[in-house]
Amino acid sequence: MSGDDYYKIKRLPPYVFEEVNKLKARMRARGEDIIDFGMGNPDLPVPEHIVEKLVETARKPRTNRYSSSRGIPGLRRAMAGYYDRRFGVKLDPDTEVISTLGSKEGFANLAQALCAPGDVIIAPNPSYPIHAFGFIMAGGVIRHIEAHSPEQYLAGISRAVRHSVPPPIAMILCYPANPTAQVVGLDFYKDAVALAKKHNLLILSDMAYSEIYFDEDDPPPSVLQVDGAKDIAVEVNTLSKTYSMAGFRVGFALGNARVIAALARVKSYLDYGAYTPIQVAAAAALNGPQDCVAEMRATYKARRDALVDSFAKAGWPLEEPKASMFAWTAIPEKFRHLGSVEFSKQLLEKAGVAVAPGAGFGEYGDGHVRIALVENEQRIRQAARAVRRFLNGEEREPGTAAQKATGTPSLAAE
Repeated sequence: MSGDDYYKIKRLPPYVFEEVNKLKARMRARGEDIIDFGMGNPDLPVPEHIVEKLVETARKPRTNRYSSSRGIPGLRRAMAGYYDRRFGVKLDPDTEVISTLGSKEGFANLAQALCAPGDVIIAPNPSYPIHAFGFIMAGGVIRHIEAHSPEQYLAGISRAVRHSVPPPIAMILCYPANPTAQVVGLDFYKDAVALAKKHNLLILSDMAYSEIYFDEDDPPPSVLQVDGAKDIAVEVNTLSKTYSMAGFRVGFALGNARVIAALARVKSYLDYGAYTPIQVAAAAALNGPQDCVAEMRATYKARRDALVDSFAKAGWPLEEPKASMFAWTAIPEKFRHLGSVEFSKQLLEKAGVAVAPGAGFGEYGDGHVRIALVENEQRIRQAARAVRRFLNGEEREPGTAAQKATGTPSLAAE
């Protein structure tokens, strides 16, 4: 029996990103230089005061013991405090807040807590894969709604409810959106809450990019700001992007007390929570100075501007994202017949530039690619030059990763 023979594994489609990842690995093994926009993996350093708190706490022997799956009280209070300051939302840290091992684990375990076999979940398409596959692994059924705009998604929900048997139990929101980088205002959430209450749906909101926005006068709102939203809504957030703490694996879910209690029950069987020093460092991040967040935002904005400007000059105009650490763009017209996977492979092989194929985010994502802002401005402009040559049918410049970095011959692979 192979791993693919098990029931839950059979329900999962082939991992779309794998073809591009395997090609990327082979090229790196040959020592080739790859400018990698494929994964939303923050490259900025964790702010020093957070690291210092982690180290300080790790030196205390008692902190190496099992922690709490709900999150230590100080961290849950810090999470509630952040929502109060940022969104004006009051939350009880004992009943309406729970720490998670990142937002991805939070969504996956929400699925375990809420979903019975055959339950229907409404999800946008394209969307971050865990939004659908967390529920598929829990035995649920996904009702995809084409979501090339927030308005298109919301407009399709009532129709999906009418034509679903059994009726859906929940709808998923994600703004600023991954992968499409779209944003919404508070009026959108008011409409979403009214729609959810009309159809007896829970709202599960992914807010992982709440602090990566580029209009300082218009920060993204939370669904929990809507009056009565806590009756039906839970929001998942994370420190991964806000403080570049992706590897720390610390996030949180907030909102409806009944759903939070269900998630806490599931987690009590599955984990002991994040390492206590990580939780203490996370509380320090939320409670401490926020200048580092503004600096992070400025860095991503500068990268966004460099990407949009240089790719337009290269002949591949991109829509300017208003938030998130991504640009979402249609494949250049003369390559559209290839589809997003084959186009991404050719771009990698012939230009040394890695992007995420849109098909990995759902069938309606094909024809697009996602570009992550995880390379510095110099590398972004270098990528644009390679893209221009690729679009013009020119050969890729020779050179290994080491040669690109130092100007000297490479003796070994990366």
